[in-house]
Amino acid sequence: MSDGRAWQGNIKARLYERVRERGYDSLTAFAEARPTASLVALAEELGPDDVAGVQVFSGLVAEAERNNQVTRLVRGQLVRELSQHLPSGWPAVLDDATRFDVAHALGAWIAFTPETHKERARQVRASLLATPPPPGWRPLGPDDELLLSLLADEET
Repeated sequence: MSDGRAWQGNIKARLYERVRERGYDSLTAFAEARPTASLVALAEELGPDDVAGVQVFSGLVAEAERNNQVTRLVRGQLVRELSQHLPSGWPAVLDDATRFDVAHALGAWIAFTPETHKERARQVRASLLATPPPPGWRPLGPDDELLLSLLADEET
């Protein structure tokens, strides 16, 4: 992607064409079939030379807003960040190395969180740090019981 092809042409049309080629009717359905894949991995699957992870996320946000599912999207992105930065699950002990990994996962997640949900995301972060999940906890999707208890759907 360093040559800039991801930013040329009709990005939205390219994304949806690639999603349909893979048998999905929405970017959300495509992404939810790969709940632990990073945004970069999703982009590479859709087009290693002309799709960027941020474009995938932008499309996911647009769909979530249209379908009143932004909170679900936010939980799903937390799953992706935790899978990427804590592949063995939540650490048993927060030492210097694991504290960095947790901070990296949570920081990246909050950075991707839409403004409308940032305060709730910060509350989830504080909750996870104050009362850590069980060692090895690794949510596999946005409907994880602990995630739902921390960040329940509010949209109607």
